[in-house]
Amino acid sequence: MADLLLPEPPDKDGFNSKATIPFGVTTAHVHAAMHDFIEFLTLIDKQLYSKDMASLENTMMQANFSSLVGEMMGARIPKHCPTVVKNMYHNGHPDMLPAGKYPNNSAQHAGSDGIEIKASRYLQGWQGHNAEDVWLMVFVFQSGREGPKVKNTQAFKFLLVAGAMLSKKDWQFSGRSETSRRTITASVKPEGAAKMMANWIYKCKELRNK
Repeated sequence: MADLLLPEPPDKDGFNSKATIPFGVTTAHVHAAMHDFIEFLTLIDKQLYSKDMASLENTMMQANFSSLVGEMMGARIPKHCPTVVKNMYHNGHPDMLPAGKYPNNSAQHAGSDGIEIKASRYLQGWQGHNAEDVWLMVFVFQSGREGPKVKNTQAFKFLLVAGAMLSKKDWQFSGRSETSRRTITASVKPEGAAKMMANWIYKCKELRNK
C-alpha cells in the first residue's frame, strides 16, 4: 500500500491582515473554515486508507472535488461568522448572504449582496457560469492527480485565497460550438484577477516567498 499523504494545514502566518472582506467576514473566519476542511479530509482519508482505498481527492472526479471544497467553505465560514449565512436556495446566488436579511436565508439571485465562493486547482483563469457583478472569493488548492503546483507532493494543500468585488466587465464570456457538450462559462479576465490578487487573503509559504 502506498504511503498515506495527509492534507497540510493552512499556514497561520499566511493570512493577510490588510485584506478586506465584506459582510463582517474576517481572515480568522476564513482560517477556521479552511482548518475545518483539513480536519474533514484528514478524517475521511485516514478511514479510506485503513480500508486500502484511494484518498477522497483521488477517487472523486476533479471537478466534483473542487465543488466539494467550495461547498464546504460556503457552509463553514457562516459557522464561524455570525454576520453571514449559507444561501439555502437551491443553486442560489451568491453562496453566502447577509444574516437576517432574506426570508429563510434564501435568495435565488441576490447579485452583489453577498459573497460567491469558488474553488479551483488553478492559479488563474477562474471560472463561473455567468458574467455578473459579484463579490467573488476563490480558494486555490493542489491535490490528488493534478500535477503539483508549489510542492512535489499530491497531498491536499491550500495555496491561495483571494477576493474582490467584480463587475460584469471583469468577466470574459466563453461560448461553445454547436457540437460541444460543455456548459457555457465565463472566466475572470486578467484585470479582474488583478483586483482579487491585490486583496489576497491567504498565501501559502511557497507563494509568499516568490
